[in-house]
Amino acid sequence: MIPVHARLPPLATRFLVAACLAACLPCSLGQAAEEPVTLRYRFEPADRIATQVAHRALTETTMNGTTQSVETMTDSTKTWTVIDVAADGRATLEHSVDDVTMTSRTSDRGEIRWTSSGTDEPPPGYELVRHSLGVPLVRMVVATDGRVIDRRELRPCPPAATGDLVVVPLPEEPVRVGAEWTVPQEVVVEVPNGPRKAVRTRLRYRLDSIKDGIATISVDTTVLTPIDDPRLEARLLERIWDGEIRFDIAQGRVVSRRTGIDRRVVGFGGPQSSVRYKASLEETVASPR
Repeated sequence: MIPVHARLPPLATRFLVAACLAACLPCSLGQAAEEPVTLRYRFEPADRIATQVAHRALTETTMNGTTQSVETMTDSTKTWTVIDVAADGRATLEHSVDDVTMTSRTSDRGEIRWTSSGTDEPPPGYELVRHSLGVPLVRMVVATDGRVIDRRELRPCPPAATGDLVVVPLPEEPVRVGAEWTVPQEVVVEVPNGPRKAVRTRLRYRLDSIKDGIATISVDTTVLTPIDDPRLEARLLERIWDGEIRFDIAQGRVVSRRTGIDRRVVGFGGPQSSVRYKASLEETVASPR
């Protein structure tokens, strides 16, 4: 019997080969996409990672039919300096803030704006900010999977409600697209001159996609501890957030992060009271130095 391709003219043979290759190619790509990847941080001694941070927040409080709003906008440049890297990849990092522009706007008192690059004295309430610029604020020892082994505050500096850019937790094992991992947390919320409670939360991470070496990871927060006091629930608002993280697999570091929240609590100060908290944060690596 004469093979089929032998009976075809040369042009038809080329079309047949191309069709076979096209049919096989999606399968090969699909198999490659299914290969698990290991997400790990990679730091080098003396690395300096500068990030541009934009934070926006709006708080609307209603009491007895009157609504007041407070809007804040903060733009800053933060730097993470790699002090040392151990043989197992553990990195000692120091965090500092290089510059900041802060704006606050209230419905009853107008706008206040201050930038650290100017010559004006900081307005009341911002005096300590200038003394915290350009100096190490926090020193941390971080494992390659993002676990914080040690954290020491070098100056008074409360941890960010949405965590630190360079230490987003990563899964222990290699993962495929669609994989999820969770991180338990406990936060303490309290009302001034009122109740105080430890609240268990859970951050759920999901590997949504991998494209051009960038892993896109989504994250959301679930409150596990029942909250039956609207006053505590109102104080917890800024700790409940969702977002998206982009991780460069080859470089071994987060390159951007976006988080957001828009929630309302009713009854924190009586049956006719409510508070709405809407905020967003965008953090992008400016350039490794």
